[in-house]
Amino acid sequence: MEWGPFLLSLQLAVATTVLLLPLALLAARRLARWDSPVRAVVEAALTLPLVLPPTVLGYYLLVGFGRASPLGRGFEALFGAPLAFSFEGLIAASLIANIPFAVQPIQRAVEALPREITDAAWVSGLTRPAAFWRIELPLIAPGLLTAAVLTFAHTMGEFGVVLMVGGNIPGETRTAAIALYDEAQLPGGAPGTLAAALLMLSFVSILAVQLLARRRR
Repeated sequence: MEWGPFLLSLQLAVATTVLLLPLALLAARRLARWDSPVRAVVEAALTLPLVLPPTVLGYYLLVGFGRASPLGRGFEALFGAPLAFSFEGLIAASLIANIPFAVQPIQRAVEALPREITDAAWVSGLTRPAAFWRIELPLIAPGLLTAAVLTFAHTMGEFGVVLMVGGNIPGETRTAAIALYDEAQLPGGAPGTLAAALLMLSFVSILAVQLLARRRR
């Protein structure tokens, strides 16, 4: 088994999870407490990557990251390298593709938290930041952990978006899912070990989410 693509997927999954989780927490808390008709539109937009075919999402991201786009031109002017077909482009695409996996579990956890708890904390003299760190954050921790697990696991197995935005550059954008596809196409390929590693990782991730959900109940 060629471990390079697997390790690259691990790097991508860790970077995506670490960068996306704080942003998802901010968005989820805002959405959970936002009483506005616009909320449904925003939630639908954030859920869109969950239902869009990965190649469709990947196509629009490729257009947005390409040299013909302002974002692509700006990135290349700053860093001297294109955003598309780079590891940095994969991270940016992965952040967008994983928004629903990160935001929804946290939002559900915040919505299940009675507002009376935080109100009581404020009345007791805690500041809003202190109430968040000492009261709210420990109570929504299962939702945060679920979001982290789902984001990590989905990034490890992502294929369509990664292929469209990053291509298949060894050592740069050739992730485990792409390497598995390549091995399966070769007459003498041996995709079994890599497939088993991804299968086991997915199973452990799902088991972790189930255990977290049981603990939360």
